[in-house]
Amino acid sequence: MKRIVTLILALILTAFCAVSFASCGDSASKTKIAIVQPMDHTSLNQIRDTIIETLHTLGYTDANTEIIVKNASNDASLLPSIYQSLISDNVDVIIPIGTGTAQVAAAQTDTIPIVFAAVSDPVAAGLVSAFENTDKNITGVSDSVDVNAIFGLAAILTPDVKTFGFVYNASEINSSVKIAVAKQYCDAHGIAYKEATVTSTADIAQAAASIAGEVDAFFTPDDNTVASGMAVYAGVQNDNKTPIYVGADSMVSDGGFATVGIDYDILAKQVAEMTDRILKGGKIADNHVELVANPAKIINKNVADAMGITIPAELLSEFIIIE
Repeated sequence: MKRIVTLILALILTAFCAVSFASCGDSASKTKIAIVQPMDHTSLNQIRDTIIETLHTLGYTDANTEIIVKNASNDASLLPSIYQSLISDNVDVIIPIGTGTAQVAAAQTDTIPIVFAAVSDPVAAGLVSAFENTDKNITGVSDSVDVNAIFGLAAILTPDVKTFGFVYNASEINSSVKIAVAKQYCDAHGIAYKEATVTSTADIAQAAASIAGEVDAFFTPDDNTVASGMAVYAGVQNDNKTPIYVGADSMVSDGGFATVGIDYDILAKQVAEMTDRILKGGKIADNHVELVANPAKIINKNVADAMGITIPAELLSEFIIIE
């Protein structure tokens, strides 16, 4: 009799497990992918959402995968505990978005594969010794921007600019590296520049306004702090008729003037595809750091009209013109 009861209970338990994803080991067998971003803003959210969308198209569905999204809400001190929680949860791969987020991830684990998104200079950040040398547990896709190309565009659209204003967060490696290149370009072309650094989005309006009357145009790379406050920055631009050249497509969409910069949808797709290769057994050593395949060429016509800037006919077919 006891054997019959035991058999019936076993059959009931088996049937229950077959229909429940949340119990009986099913959730434990799912692939766990963690995405960590430092804060909310258009660029970072765009990267996150496109990674998730691409992973779904690659077959990582709710039935077989748990995608865990964590956000430090602009408080970097939360990142170590976020990563420790993910490590305890035995995630299969970590996708940190941004340089600082990736640096903390690398400091927290040397065993879980890390595929970073949007790290401008992973060598300067200490994540890899070279783009082609991924000999640790970390690789990813860089959002290195061709700063010279952006200034080349500025020379076409606003050839009379004599002084540029650089607004950025000096503590962000992704920004400071690109500002150094911008200074080299200006020095080589006889263009003056003034700097206004920020430490938080609350500083943007005052910092930009403090130099607006002394510059002919602004330049800001794909700086997370400034990108979080593009609406405020764009307000200074519009009030002073001083166009903002930026490092990313989303920053133009959020009110900046123009870029030959990063297309974050392309970057995110490359991150998802690299993650897929690694989850399917590919070695990080064989998946070197990648650059974004194609730059985003975007001009904001509303800003051009407000600034009295004429977009040359030859750029109309080459660039995405948003209004």
